[in-house]
Formats: sequence, structure tokens, C-alpha cells
Amino acid sequence: MTQQTFLYQPKISDVLKNIRKVMIGKEEAAMLSVVALLAKGHVLLEDVPGVGKTMLVKTLAKSLDCDFKRIQFTPDLLPSDVTGVSIYNPKSMEFEFRPGPILGNIVLADEINRTSPKTQSSLLEGMEETSITVDGNTVPLSDPFFVMATQNPIEYEGTYPLPEAQLDRFLLKMKMGYPSAKQEMEMLSRTSNGHPIEEISAVLTREELVGLQKEVAEVYVDQTVNRYIIDLVTGTRAHESVYLGVSPRGSIALMKAAKAYAFVHDRDYVIPDDVQYMAPFVLSHRMILTSEARFEGHTSESIIDSLVSSTSIPVKRNISE
Repeated sequence: MTQQTFLYQPKISDVLKNIRKVMIGKEEAAMLSVVALLAKGHVLLEDVPGVGKTMLVKTLAKSLDCDFKRIQFTPDLLPSDVTGVSIYNPKSMEFEFRPGPILGNIVLADEINRTSPKTQSSLLEGMEETSITVDGNTVPLSDPFFVMATQNPIEYEGTYPLPEAQLDRFLLKMKMGYPSAKQEMEMLSRTSNGHPIEEISAVLTREELVGLQKEVAEVYVDQTVNRYIIDLVTGTRAHESVYLGVSPRGSIALMKAAKAYAFVHDRDYVIPDDVQYMAPFVLSHRMILTSEARFEGHTSESIIDSLVSSTSIPVKRNISE
């Protein structure tokens, strides 16, 4: 995957400057997080412990003047600990709803694969419908609503693989990676006299964020680009190494992500390059490979890269009479 030059709109640039004060060498991860936020999607960060997953989410949340909630997933966590619970009040003789942390604007689902699948699925309705159901009552979630979940690789002891239905709700899945020796040296210097996150302040209000999300929704996507998205997605369904290809939800997700990616680069239209860049982050976690492909060392990312290389890029031609 080729690196691109990032040119951001002013408000987005302010958020990313905040993140750069705390995170060193994570420009791409920061940009992708903002893309998902603007596209009204959710992010899954998967990597080994200690590389800054939680710190990235905290810094992003602190840069926004929004209600931030954190859920620390543990094996004994219950679904009601996430969504909330109705408690009987003997004085009023009525049940009162005590909201759970999912009712925040920015929600950090920390180490989501440390808890049981039953509790993991408690996030499903909120992430998809922006509402939750508690004791038969539908409770709308706040606007904006953004979930950023972290997880350790499933090879680590005490983790539960996320169900496919849960993975499909995340707009993007990405990894942080280890810093270089030079970056780690700078990290030690920055944190020697305190953590830089303490100096971060909000640079984007809730109203401004909602306004930007509406602008992203208006970004133009030509039918030839939509055709290109569909060609990539249907290519996963026909690939010999893929047992289960990307669903139509994946097509919609790739279009939304491409629109947000174009927007942060100060364009009001999507080009095929936007789709190509976002495809591995949007599509790879929505596929299931065959056992033979996994045995041969293939990954979802490598298959997406091959499809991007082999799928024809659309060219719109003006035919003069």
C-alpha cells in the first residue's frame, strides 16, 4: 500500500495536530480514525498490548467537545453493564432507567475481545441502529455516536474471537504497529516529565462535528466509481481463496469511507484512488478465507491488494456527437 500526502481541512487538521502531540508516527491511524468518525462509522483497533491503541482513542475524544465514555471489557461484564438497566424506585413506584456507558458520544470499548460473545453483542444494536432496547423500551443514542474498540490478537490467552456479525458493524479495522527506534526515543523524551495528553484541549465542538458529518454525506460519488466499488466487492465473492465474501453492507461501507477520505483531503467528490486506499481497511475484516488459503499463508489484506491490482479502474469518457 502506497503512502499518500495528507492535506487536511482546517478543523480536521486541528484534531490531527492534537493527536500528533501525543502519538508519534501514527499519522495514518489518526487520519483513518477521523475518516470513520466523519463517515458515522466505527473503528476496531487490533494489535498487541502497549502500542497506544487506548491512548489514540483518549486523545481523539479529548480533542472533541463531546461526552466520552469508556467500557473496560472483562470476562464478568454483563450486557446491562453496557446498555444500562431499569431500577425500581419505591418512592415513585416506577422503574427508572439508569443509562449505561453506551449512551455517550465517543465510546471506547477497551479490549472488547476480553468479554463473552453475549456481552460483545450488546453493542450490535447501538452500532447499527443508533438506538438500544432495554426492557422492551427503545432508547435513542446521542448524536454523534462513535465507537472505537480495541482488541488484542486472539492468539493471546483469555480472549474471545469477535463474531462475524459484530465485525461487520465496524467500518474500519486497522493495526497500530510498533514504533521505530527513533520514534520510541522521542516518546521517552516526551513522557519523561509528564504525559502530553494532559495538555490537550477540545478543538472541535459537537455541533461542528455533526455539521462536518452532514457535509461528508453530500460528497459526490459518480456511478462509474460506484461500479468500481461493486466490482471489488463482488470480486471477493468469486475469489477461489475466499469462503465467504463481502456483503452488500461492505459496499455501502466502502462508499461512505471513500467519501469521508475525499472530504478530509478537501474534495467534494470521490475518485478511484480514494476507494483503492480505503479498500483494505474496510473490506478485509468482512471476509472469511478457506482453510487451504490460510494454510498457504494468504491473508484477507493480500487478497484485497490483489483485487485492487487486477480490477479495472473506471474511466469516464465524454463522447461527442
